Amino acid sequence: MGMNVGSSSGGDEPEVMMDVNTTPLIDVMLVLIVMLIITIPIQLHSVNLDMPPPSNSVPLKDPVVHVVLIDFDGKVYWDENELPNHEAVEAKLAEVAAEADQPEVHIKPNKLAEYGAVAAVMASAQRLGVKKMGMVGNEQYVK
Repeated sequence: MGMNVGSSSGGDEPEVMMDVNTTPLIDVMLVLIVMLIITIPIQLHSVNLDMPPPSNSVPLKDPVVHVVLIDFDGKVYWDENELPNHEAVEAKLAEVAAEADQPEVHIKPNKLAEYGAVAAVMASAQRLGVKKMGMVGNEQYVK
């Protein structure tokens, strides 16, 4: 009873290695990943805003403020008066945009209002040229 040492083919030639050496492949892939990371430009998530220049002077009069309330069911109120349709909202916004010294428009949506109704009012205000517009009442979204 003997022990068989070496190859089973019985020849003097060594066995051919069938495995692929993956170390150089991994090294090349790491170098390519590092080059890709270095060459990708940094993405800046910024929004450009046209801000007025800073001023230390006190305004001579209080600004006129119009409150646009958007109810949970999509009804729009202008200074507590219900507007019948979106055309009436656009007419009011066009009046504000036509004034030389524009009054402020505060949009106050109910937290249950659909996004589409709020976005429609905001898009109309922007399209018609309302410059002094702001969202108010955001404290209702805090838990």
